[in-house]
Formats: sequence, structure tokens, C-alpha cells
Amino acid sequence: MQNLIKQAVQILYQSKMTIALTGAGISVESGIPDFRSAGGLWSIYDPDHYATIDAFTVNPKKVWNMLRDMDKLVSRAKPNRAHIGMGLLEKMGYLRCIITQNVDNLHQAGGARNVIEYHGNQGTLTCMSCGKKFTMDEKRKEYIPRCSCSSILKPDVVLFGEPIPEDVLYNSFQFANSAQALLVVGTSAVVSPANSIPILAKKNGAKIIEINKESTHLTSRLTDVFLQGDAGDIIEKLVLAIREDD
Repeated sequence: MQNLIKQAVQILYQSKMTIALTGAGISVESGIPDFRSAGGLWSIYDPDHYATIDAFTVNPKKVWNMLRDMDKLVSRAKPNRAHIGMGLLEKMGYLRCIITQNVDNLHQAGGARNVIEYHGNQGTLTCMSCGKKFTMDEKRKEYIPRCSCSSILKPDVVLFGEPIPEDVLYNSFQFANSAQALLVVGTSAVVSPANSIPILAKKNGAKIIEINKESTHLTSRLTDVFLQGDAGDIIEKLVLAIREDD
């Protein structure tokens, strides 16, 4: 592992543009299980009935049963070593941008400033009728959060059936096309369109550093350095190795 850490650090040293793609695996240490895992939200709530924009439009009160449970998980979570370490990498100048598929705001809480959120953020709500915005903290005590116009509020997360915002797609693809190194952390990168980020980066010559507990379809096809294990432990080692050299 130490030799692989050194290889990854050399890639980071040589790259003038390093970005990251993160997924649910990075937040497990913070107490947020992968929604698709045993015990995850999708084992309790069928996403076809609770996590689509059509379901919310037809019966928002029903969907809020799932959203309340999601909020309980997210609101009590704290950034872990991986989030904090990536925030440090950004501060040290070794990480330009994080593209995350998570909605938990933990990258920002961990110190990162340049975060592109593919699926939105659980921490804010929008009225689909008048467009007024609220923070989740403002409305958490309401069983069914409502706007001052009486409409039921929707969290600013991208539900199934909703498009990824155009600016998010544009900015993430711009970064992927110009990246010289890509950190893939806690994601198997199978969900579209985020799964195109590693392909675009590799096509344009980027080195891929993959940090996952298990190998993925990327490992043998695109990955240059595979660091297998807990994201928090490995990113902590990367930061330490860079600090020891500086």
C-alpha cells in the first residue's frame, strides 16, 4: 500500500489540474449508509414510489415520509477524515474541484470550497409554486414543510426523472476535459451521467486514482492507481505523505 500511496502522490505532484468524483462510499464513515445497500433507504422505501419527481408531484405528503428519514441521517452526520482530507488537499493546492453525487453537504462542512453537486443538496428547500427558498433548519420542525403560499416544499435534491441542472453538467464536463488527474472516491461510477466523468478525463489523458473498498468496472479498464480500503484512512495517508515531502 505504501508504494501505491507514493505513486498516487507523484501523480498529484505532476498534475496541474486534479479533480475528484465522489459517491456514497465516502460518507459511510459519517453514518450515512449507501441508499442501495442493506439497511439503506431503498431497502425501506421503493425508489420507484418514493424518489421520483412524479411521485412527489402526485403525493408529496407520502414522499415526505422518506425525505424525513433521509434528513435524519444527513442532519446528524459530521464530515469524516475523507471529507476533511479532501478539504485540506484543496487548500494545499492539490485539488481543484470536487464533483459529488452526494446531497449531504459534508464536503463543504469538511472545508472544501469548490464543490459541484450532481444531485443537489438536502439542506435547502424550494417552493415549486412560487420559487421561494428556505433552509431545512427553518422547516425541520414542520411535519410537512410548507411555503408561506401554502404549497408543500421540495428539498433541492434531484429526484429520479428530474434532469441534472445544465450548469452542473457543463461545469463538470469542462473540468473532466481539462483534468490531468482524477480522484475517484467511494463510487463505482455506474450512474449516468456522472459515470461519464472518468471516461472523459481518461480520454483527455488524465491519470485515474481510484479509492474504493472493492474493485469496480473502472479498476481494470481506466484506473492507474487503485487504493483499496476506507476512504478516510487512505486520504489521510495521502495528505500525510504530501506534508512529509513539503
